[in-house]
Amino acid sequence: MSNLNPSLPLAGVRVLDLSRVLAGPWCGMVLGDLGAEVIKVEHPKRGDDTRDWGLRIGSTETAYFNSVNRNKRSVSLDLQTAEGQQIARDLAQKSDVVIQNFKFGGMEKLGLGYEQLKQNHEDLIYCSISGYDRTGPEAARPGYDLVVQGEAGLMALNGEAGQPPLKFGIAAVDMFTGMYSAQAILAALFERQRTGKGHHIEMALFDCGLMITSYCGVEALIAGEDTPRYGNAHPSIVPYGVFDAADGPLVITVGNNNQFARFCREVIERPDLAEDDRFQTNIGRAANRAVLVPEIDREIGRRERRSLLDRLTQAGIPCGEVLGLHEALTSKRAHDAGLVTTHPHPEVGSTQVLAPPWRFDGARLPVRSAPPRLGEGTDDVLQTLLGLSGEQLSRLKADGVI
Repeated sequence: MSNLNPSLPLAGVRVLDLSRVLAGPWCGMVLGDLGAEVIKVEHPKRGDDTRDWGLRIGSTETAYFNSVNRNKRSVSLDLQTAEGQQIARDLAQKSDVVIQNFKFGGMEKLGLGYEQLKQNHEDLIYCSISGYDRTGPEAARPGYDLVVQGEAGLMALNGEAGQPPLKFGIAAVDMFTGMYSAQAILAALFERQRTGKGHHIEMALFDCGLMITSYCGVEALIAGEDTPRYGNAHPSIVPYGVFDAADGPLVITVGNNNQFARFCREVIERPDLAEDDRFQTNIGRAANRAVLVPEIDREIGRRERRSLLDRLTQAGIPCGEVLGLHEALTSKRAHDAGLVTTHPHPEVGSTQVLAPPWRFDGARLPVRSAPPRLGEGTDDVLQTLLGLSGEQLSRLKADGVI
């Protein structure tokens, strides 16, 4: 296959990605970024749902789809046909990992459930992603990121005090579920080297959504009530958040008592605040934030951002500008790090693809192939892996199977 690289960590691992939308495809992309060969199965006409979401790129891609499907091949296959199901079973038998997020029981109806596939493939690693616990009463409920953000308490901890619950700007539950799923698959691959056996990994959006409440969740359990919301401020560290300089916002993160003393003396020139008994410790500053923060806001607001950033840096206090999304993506920092790559596209000339975040031995893992057009790898994959002839492929296309 054209996008394989034998030097990457997961070279030689084949993944059959039967998932769609975000959590499952994100998991598959992580494995693909690490070097696995990822075969993404999609409906021949509709493709993944996200091929119809957001800004269009060519005739079959969108920004949403492209954000989670780099380093994959697309095979178009109608799983509602008997022949399509058999082809998928044959591909699964030649794969190390299967990822699916069909409705509960849906894969079993297609003959593609874990118990069905593992009979002739004991070392298969099979990852099922659902909305809720597959052993509980809500197993059949569909899972959606926004619903789970509400049910897991994430919306309740996000946003400003006194304002309605607020979702994250991205589908955080889907993305974390995809990353947790990839971690579990990597652990199963590692264990398989010792035991020769596979696993059925079961992941739920709700479980992952609850996990990412993190320290806020633990504090809510200890307090016996919801934790307060602080917007861009930190619930435990003061001053720590977004502040408005005279010419724009910046982030200031004063992490300890020594930094606070330097901040007061060297940055805002208010040694009296550093000497005030109420503000000597972070616990004291947090307890008295209603008094302290307005004083800091006043001092920050009458200074220009560049001057503040220079002073903060000299004082050894972490800080930064608040950039727009496009500013961040096109910044010198992003360019120098190689985080945005450009690839040829047969319809629109070129397309931009974000690069994987990992570096191994100093080198960023490559984008081996841009997100695929719908079905672009069908003929190659089915000929190479399953030995189908040109005549067979033509008949399958005529029948709408591929």
